[in-house]
Amino acid sequence: MTFQGSLPADRAQSYEEQRASPRFALLLRAAKLVGAEGEYLCIVRDVSETGVRLRLFHSLAAERRLALESAAGERLGIEKVWENGGEAGFRFDVSIDVQRFIAEAGPYPKRPIRVGVEDVARITVSGETTVARLRDLSRQGAGIDIDRHLAIGQHLRIEADALPEFEATVCWRRHPSYGLVFRQLMSLEELAVRAFRMQPGRLR
Repeated sequence: MTFQGSLPADRAQSYEEQRASPRFALLLRAAKLVGAEGEYLCIVRDVSETGVRLRLFHSLAAERRLALESAAGERLGIEKVWENGGEAGFRFDVSIDVQRFIAEAGPYPKRPIRVGVEDVARITVSGETTVARLRDLSRQGAGIDIDRHLAIGQHLRIEADALPEFEATVCWRRHPSYGLVFRQLMSLEELAVRAFRMQPGRLR
């Protein structure tokens, strides 16, 4: 792990204590970071009671205070200690139960990570295109708000400036909100990069 710059003595001591805690490898465990500027996909590399190391798909820039959300919806407050070479180290606000973290215990059943976004999408049904608001993205689907009424099981195409055309099916509805499942599957990296481009706090 490499620091960018030096830390005050009290924070450096805290970091050394964090490094001394037993760490558990969690390769390819997808999670979500929630910050003041948006939401970001990440991968948990290892974890201890006091901190976690994450693989990033892009720089977090000015984001320092965030929440780490698991696939089961549990959120933990974290503070960025270092960021370098596509990875970053974070300190938990309070010590955690590592086994609970590894088991991805949380308030909801585990499901694919959905990243909140804010963008305009174009929905095409039977040759007619309507503008919709894109609310979230996962590897398998999206959540949209649209004035047009859609039916469960209806087939359509969706695209946005940062999203190529995907064929999709309506899987749930609570008008004007709808859930779509894609016929294609995005990779984690593809989802992370596309969702990053749709964050409301990002300068475009």
